[in-house]
Amino acid sequence: MSKRSAMDLRGWAEKFDKPILMSEYGADAMPGIHSVWDMPWTEEYQTAYLEANHRAFDRSEAVVGEHVWNFADFQTSNGIHRVDGNRKGIFTRDRRPKAAAHALKARWTRMGGRKPSSDD
Repeated sequence: MSKRSAMDLRGWAEKFDKPILMSEYGADAMPGIHSVWDMPWTEEYQTAYLEANHRAFDRSEAVVGEHVWNFADFQTSNGIHRVDGNRKGIFTRDRRPKAAAHALKARWTRMGGRKPSSDD
């Protein structure tokens, strides 16, 4: 997400005069697939995608919470858009952490219970 995305979030909040709780955002990643580039299906891509969303969330005072999609990978029906089920989890099906789990832990630890853009 870009600065434009943060502006879109603020515009939504101003239009509806409501806080924003972001939910079900994320990208699929096959456990153990890595690249020096942020290539789709790699753990690096999943982490970079989450971090881009977080930058936009942190730029908007209207965003009051976030809920990543999904806790763990799970099986779905076969299809061309899924590699052996849903892989958007930050943990594997057997609950082993992907790189995204470590990135989220670091983010939430840094936040210390408050929004990163808050001054207090």
